[in-house]
Amino acid sequence: MRVDLLTREYPPEIYGGAGVHVAELVKALRRPEPGRAMQVVVRCFGAPREEPGVHAYDVPAELGRANGALQTMGVDLAMARDAAGADLVHSHTWYANFAGHVAKMLHGIPHVATAHSLEPLRPWKAEQLGGGYRLSSWIERDALAAADAVVAVSQGMRRDLLRVYPDLDPGRVKVIYNGIDLDAWTRVDDPDVVRALGVDPDRPSVVFVGRITRQKGLPYLLRAARLLPPDVQLVLCAGAPDTAEIMAEVEGLVAELRAERSGVVWIDRHLPRAELCALLSVATTFVCPSVYEPLGIVNLEAMACGAPVVGTGTGGIPEVVAHGVTGTIVPLEQLDDGTGTPTDPERFVADLAEALTDMVSDPERARALGAAGRQRAEHEFSWMSIADRTRALYADLLSGEEPIAASPVR
Repeated sequence: MRVDLLTREYPPEIYGGAGVHVAELVKALRRPEPGRAMQVVVRCFGAPREEPGVHAYDVPAELGRANGALQTMGVDLAMARDAAGADLVHSHTWYANFAGHVAKMLHGIPHVATAHSLEPLRPWKAEQLGGGYRLSSWIERDALAAADAVVAVSQGMRRDLLRVYPDLDPGRVKVIYNGIDLDAWTRVDDPDVVRALGVDPDRPSVVFVGRITRQKGLPYLLRAARLLPPDVQLVLCAGAPDTAEIMAEVEGLVAELRAERSGVVWIDRHLPRAELCALLSVATTFVCPSVYEPLGIVNLEAMACGAPVVGTGTGGIPEVVAHGVTGTIVPLEQLDDGTGTPTDPERFVADLAEALTDMVSDPERARALGAAGRQRAEHEFSWMSIADRTRALYADLLSGEEPIAASPVR
C-alpha cells in the first residue's frame, strides 16, 4: 500500500500543532509492522528536504505575488499531479485539502482529510488572507464534503464539523486523537538553561507556548496576569503573529503588564525541544487560554513534562486535560458567531486569573496534578495506537468496506 500524505508543514518547517501531528504520524506509520507493508510518501510545502520519501514544493513563480490562498492552490495542483500511483491520499488542513480533493478526482483514489481546525470558526483569518479567506473556506468545505473519510482530532472537533457542515455524513467522520512522543517530551531538570532564558527557576511561574493568533487567547491571559500574586512570573513563548494588528495589541498589553510587575518574560524565538522541555519542567503551571482549540498538542507536551495545565473549556481541551486530575478547566461561554469571543470577557479573565492563582498558590498540589498528567499522556495518547487506528481506516477504505466507526484512542 502506498499512501501519499499531503501537508503544508513538515520538519524542519513546522509552526503549529498540525505540523507536529504530521511529523509524528509519519514516523509511526513508517515503523515496520509484521505482515504489513506500507509506503508513506510525504508531499509538503517549502524548501527541499533531504529525508527519503519526502517531496517539497515551492510556490509556482507565476504566483509569487498572488494572494496566499492562490499560492496554496498552485502548490496543491503540483502535489495532486505527483500523487499518481498512490493507493490513497491523506491531506492535513485546508492548505493541503485541495491537493487531496484534486488527486481523488484525477487519479480515482480515496481521500482521507484530517481536520485540525475549521475555517468558519477562525474568521480572524480574513485579516491575514483577505479575499483568500473565502477561497480557503470554499476549499475546506468542498474537500471535506467529497472526502471518503474525515478525521477529527477530538470529539469536540467532530461536533464542530457536523455543526458547521451539516451535510457531512456522520458515518464518515471519525475521531482519532493527536498524540505525543513520550521519549522526546519528558521532564528535563536543567535550571541553568531556564536561567539563561531569563526565568528564575526558584520563583513560581505560569508558562504559555503558542503562536500570536486570535484563537490562542493571549490578550485574555495578559489581562488575567494583572491579577496574579506579585511573585509569580509570566513566561510567554510566543511568536509568528498572524497580523500586525494582533502583534501590536500583544506588545501593548505586555508593556502595560511590565510597567506594573516584574517577572514578565517574552521569548519570541522558536525554542529547541530540550530548552522548551526544561522550561515546561520548571513551570508551576502551564496555561492554554485558547478560545478555539480542536485538541491542543501543546497541552500534551506540557503534561508529558510533568506540568499541570490550566486550560479553557472549549474544543478538545477538556478531552486532554482532566479537570481536577491533571489540571483545571476554566469555564468559557462563547458567542455563536464563529469568533470564539467570550460572552462575558471580564468574567472569563477573572475566572482564568482565579484558576491560575489557585494553582500557583499550592505548589504541592500542582506537582501532583503534573505527575498525573504525565501518566495520562502515557496511557492515552501513544502515537503507535494512533497509527494503528489510522492504518485500520486506510485498510477499510481500500477494501471497499464502510470505514470503521473509529473511536478516540484509549
